[in-house]
Amino acid sequence: MRSARYGSDPSQVGDLHLPDAARPPVVCLLHGGFWRMPYGRDQMTALADDLARRGYAAWNLEYRRVGAGGGWPATLDDVSRGIDQLATLAGDGLELDLERLATVGHSAGGHLALWAGGRHRLGGAPPRVRVAAAAGQAPIADLVHALGHERAPLRNAVTTFLGGPDTAGDRAQAASPRVLLPLGIPQLIVHGTADDVVPVEIGRRYTEAARAAGDPVELLELPGAGHFEHLDAGGPAWAGVVAWLDRILAAPAP
Repeated sequence: MRSARYGSDPSQVGDLHLPDAARPPVVCLLHGGFWRMPYGRDQMTALADDLARRGYAAWNLEYRRVGAGGGWPATLDDVSRGIDQLATLAGDGLELDLERLATVGHSAGGHLALWAGGRHRLGGAPPRVRVAAAAGQAPIADLVHALGHERAPLRNAVTTFLGGPDTAGDRAQAASPRVLLPLGIPQLIVHGTADDVVPVEIGRRYTEAARAAGDPVELLELPGAGHFEHLDAGGPAWAGVVAWLDRILAAPAP
C-alpha cells in the first residue's frame, strides 16, 4: 500500500492498495459517515485489502468532510480530483488499467460513487478519468427525496452537507445521482431490507428511475440486513459486490 496526495489539505489523500498483477483494473472506494468528521477511509481498509488480494488496485480515497472544510461543493470537488489523480499516478509509471475503473461507496460514499459515475453530465471540461461502472452500498442515491424524508438524521445530514435549508433544494439538483440519470454506465445497488439508517426504499426508487432512464442497473437486496454489514469483507453483501465487479470489469478478450 502507498499513499498519494491530490491536494494540499490533509484530507486530500488516498491509499493505493496494489495487487501482484500487471495492469490491474481499479476500484475507487469511498467511505460513508454522512459526509462528516470524524469518519474516514479506515472504514474501507479491509475491503481495499480484499480487493488487492483478488487482483484489483484499490484506491481508498479520503476527502474533506463537514466539520473540516467539506460539504458542498468541496467534497464533490475532492472526489473528482481524487479520481482524476489516478491519471497522474499512471503517468508516473504505475501500471493501472484506467479503462476498467469502478467506484464503490458505502452510505454517503455510495452517493459519491454514483455521483462520480455521472459527473461527466454536469458540463464543463470532461473528467481526466472516466468511471466505467459504479456500485452503491446502501447509498443515499436521491438527495432530493432524502431532504423530505421522515427520518430526521438522514434529512438533517443531507441538509447540512448541502449547506443548510436555504440552499439545499437547489444544490441537491446538481449533487443527486438520481437527477443526473441516465449515467450511461453499469450500476449496482446493494441494500439491506432492515437498514435503519438509509432505508431500502431509497435504493429501490433509484433503481426504478435508473432503469426507466435506460441505465443497466442491478439491485441486490439483502433480507434482514442492516446498514453496516456492507463493511464486512467476509460477508454476503461484499461478496455480491465482488461478484459484480468480476463480471463488469472482466478483462477484454484478446
